[in-house]
Amino acid sequence: MDKFLKEQEEKLKAIKKQLEKQLSSFAKKDKKVKENWKSKFPEFDGSETGSSYLEVAQDEVEEYLNRLPLEYLLELKLKDVNLALKKIKRGDYGVCEKCRKKIPKNRLKIQPEARFCLKCSKMK
Repeated sequence: MDKFLKEQEEKLKAIKKQLEKQLSSFAKKDKKVKENWKSKFPEFDGSETGSSYLEVAQDEVEEYLNRLPLEYLLELKLKDVNLALKKIKRGDYGVCEKCRKKIPKNRLKIQPEARFCLKCSKMK
């Protein structure tokens, strides 16, 4: 493996670790669906009563709903990172999935999980 690929692999592993850390702060890995995470739904312990309970419950459910789009975006990025790591192992890292041309190294340095060259990414 050449120096560039080793650097990219290390960079991708660091990104993966960071993404998993971010996801684990509010979600758990889904045991039934590979590469899927599930946001933790709020659990109410019953320590609050009356209207204060409803306010706390509403706030927690609202926070849960706000986390869902973030979870989705982090999952997508993590899937791309995992795919890039697999491509390094297979030997086809840095090849555009659409036109099959090499993705420029400068693009891969900026976005190591890139699946498409710049031209094809604009046409998606």
